[in-house]
Amino acid sequence: MSENVVHLHKHTNTPAAVDTAPTVLTVVPDAPPARPVPLWVRSGRAVKTAVTHERTRSAGRAVVRHGLYTFNGGRIAARRAWDGRTGSRYERMIRAAEAAGNLEAAEEWEERLQRFRAARHHRRMDLLHSPVDAAKGVAVGAGMSVGVLVALGVIMAISTENIGHVVTPLTATIDFIALLIRIVQIVWGPAVTIGPFLALLALWSVGRKQHAAPQWALPANVRSGEGEPITPSIVVKALRDLGVPALARAIKEMGDAGASMLGPITIAGCGVEVDVTLPSGVSTNEVQSKRRKLAENLTRHEHEVFITIPQAARTVRLWIADSGALDEPIGPSPLVTDETMTADYKSGKAPWGQDLRGDAAALSLYQRHLLITGLSNQGKTVALRSLALWLSLDRSVQFLMGDLKGVGDWAMFDGLATTLIQGPTDEHVIQVTEMVESAVDEMNRRIQAPPGTTFPPLIVLVDEAQVAFMCPAKDEDKRPYGGSKANSRYFMAVRKIHNQGRAVNVLMWQGTQDPTNENLPKLVREGAHTRASLALGTESQARMALGDKAVDGGAAPNLLRPGLDRGTLVVASDGITIPAGQSSITVRTHYIDDDAATAITDRAKALRDGVTTLHAIEHKEEHDPLADIAAVIGDAPRVRTKDVLARLATRNPSAYGEWSFIDLKRVLDDAGAEPYKSDGVMVVSRDRVARALTNRDTEGSASTE
Repeated sequence: MSENVVHLHKHTNTPAAVDTAPTVLTVVPDAPPARPVPLWVRSGRAVKTAVTHERTRSAGRAVVRHGLYTFNGGRIAARRAWDGRTGSRYERMIRAAEAAGNLEAAEEWEERLQRFRAARHHRRMDLLHSPVDAAKGVAVGAGMSVGVLVALGVIMAISTENIGHVVTPLTATIDFIALLIRIVQIVWGPAVTIGPFLALLALWSVGRKQHAAPQWALPANVRSGEGEPITPSIVVKALRDLGVPALARAIKEMGDAGASMLGPITIAGCGVEVDVTLPSGVSTNEVQSKRRKLAENLTRHEHEVFITIPQAARTVRLWIADSGALDEPIGPSPLVTDETMTADYKSGKAPWGQDLRGDAAALSLYQRHLLITGLSNQGKTVALRSLALWLSLDRSVQFLMGDLKGVGDWAMFDGLATTLIQGPTDEHVIQVTEMVESAVDEMNRRIQAPPGTTFPPLIVLVDEAQVAFMCPAKDEDKRPYGGSKANSRYFMAVRKIHNQGRAVNVLMWQGTQDPTNENLPKLVREGAHTRASLALGTESQARMALGDKAVDGGAAPNLLRPGLDRGTLVVASDGITIPAGQSSITVRTHYIDDDAATAITDRAKALRDGVTTLHAIEHKEEHDPLADIAAVIGDAPRVRTKDVLARLATRNPSAYGEWSFIDLKRVLDDAGAEPYKSDGVMVVSRDRVARALTNRDTEGSASTE
């Protein structure tokens, strides 16, 4: 085979860019031409295209649909005929009544069956005598008819004086009968030919009215079924086709085709609700795990069907929304529409939204720690903020707030909260941690107060709390601010409030994203009395957010649609009304935008005398209580404890302004300078305090050498 070598030079407008290296091309003149595609390949492609074409599929569905209309129409007609001729219908109703435990209805249907059988027996006995009676009737009727015709002919003959008219009525009747016979002979052939087609047409009409064909073969307008009302037959059929063999078998064996499984279908908000008692051998989790298929069988989307477990054994409760109803927004919050609304922390409930039944969903916040979680951008901050907005209308409530997102979602609480820290950095986490620790100190102070003392509610709120739990910063003692170990400062502060804060109205509210063991430790999750979750990714996250009991009872925030179900919460709490037998409730929360939230906080500020909001934790100056006590005693040999407390408060109000005798006694006892009674009053000895200071300084020096 020969080769031709061709030298080519690349030319450009720039001389420096000229490439003098030749490009070598190998030319093969004897290359064979492209092989033609075989005819059988082209035919196969054409057949494949024709088979997959939409018109071909539509035609195939039409053939199957109309064929099954006729076949199943015949089955329906045969079943109706059988029911009409036998007592099978009554027997089915008797079995259904017995299965439902309604013995009175069973007895009534049994009486109807006996009456039907007696009437049928009389009809059959009458048929035994009917041939003889019919023959006698025909003979008598024929004789009477001939006599009447002859009498009529005689009258005509007398009237016309023509004897031949005597037989005229008789011959006319015979001619008429002959004409009828000829008509029947002419019509009979076509009738025999067309009759079967008319019968098939009738059966096809019966099948078409009942949509007696598979769903995939039905027309699009019938197959979609959007907005189709929920009836008992539709629910039973959906359960039968769920793919649970024991359930399908039990429904087929039931005399009433499964109707006895259903309770009343009641209107519930923007949908309907029905309880389904499952037959023996079918567990509730088998139905729960097939929520999507059940929804599709009911011609609904998955998010439009909710399955919960009521108290009754072997029962599931279905809530089925009207098609598209859950995509419609709910109305505005009463906080926005009612400018006169106030709050009551102890006995009131925050208007949070609506449940699926359309009823108002209100949440009690009294002595309940709160946790709201969910994926990012699902409405967590708005849902948490709406509760704080309502509670701000109670002038006795105090707020310590940390927003670790720091984009201004909580800016309207400036001038309302005692502390408001906003920002996502480690420095902000440190500030928030110290804020929570100050709440722990306040909690301890309240716990040590005399019994019966009442305290105003103190809400410690941290939004985006996962930032705090995942913070890697450590203090000067190498203690981490984040994490979930025993030396984690934020974790331990939250745990202390969870353990004891409720009794003295110090409450912890947290909002966090995407719950995991790393960004939301188990002990913190379980410490919240009210747990709510927006849309989540997995069932394991749902269990972390709400707990196993709620998820096992049907709570499924992981089945909410991210983005589309924004603001929809699954709530597990005793502070909200939950239907009997359920462990959670789904709430569609009101949306309150920033402008409306600012207007509400302005009303809340008007109820108060004015609050100075701190945007950072002020570190207290270092002080030495024992040295300060020695300083206020001065040269006096002893001073009453009452006077010591007063002098300390004057010397350093921030450190000693709230000191009591217990605080003073604790410091003196620890130092070995205990107060004692002199002339019936408690006093502090100058010498004892001086000796304690000397001993402490000596011990400190010895320990450092």
